[in-house]
Amino acid sequence: MDTRPLDLEPAARRITAQLDALDDSALEGATPCPGVTVGALLAHVAGLAVAFRDAARKESGPTAEAPPAIESGVLPSGWRTTLPAALDAMAAAWRAPDAWEGMTRAGGVDLPGRVAGMVALNELVLHGWDLAKATGQPFDAEEAHLHNTLALLANQSDDPAPGSPFGAPVKVPDDAPLLDRAVARGGRRPDWRPGD
Repeated sequence: MDTRPLDLEPAARRITAQLDALDDSALEGATPCPGVTVGALLAHVAGLAVAFRDAARKESGPTAEAPPAIESGVLPSGWRTTLPAALDAMAAAWRAPDAWEGMTRAGGVDLPGRVAGMVALNELVLHGWDLAKATGQPFDAEEAHLHNTLALLANQSDDPAPGSPFGAPVKVPDDAPLLDRAVARGGRRPDWRPGD
């Protein structure tokens, strides 16, 4: 597993760019995450952006203690301004070399800084893909970011415990495109479409 610091900015900016093409009428639409609307997904991303910003800074407090809800998240007012700012701040916090060192806490879990950074990047990649699929937008990701997702989820159980943040990995051919293998490892069907 590559543990060198990775730049989260491209993945964060990709989500921000998708917001520009997102009409408010899409917020009630389905996503590849069962039972999660586009609005709830964005609320989750807003929460995790703050939580992982604080994890990079090694800050304790409420954001370190509980994972951001996904199914029931409510978008804060002004989210079109606050969400991009939160994503920028998250990416900036992970540019600090000491963010990747020592221990930190996120979602009520203590973990090494390098692992927290990898998890943060994984969240941006998978939820960026979720948002793109849900709203009919194109999606691509840096090869290093997709390899990060595959490495991070390499030992993901085929039968995850209740409450696991990921669904069971989806089987895809060994020669499937790297993006398909990464999202499938995160419990998503690469061929998902709205209405599925």
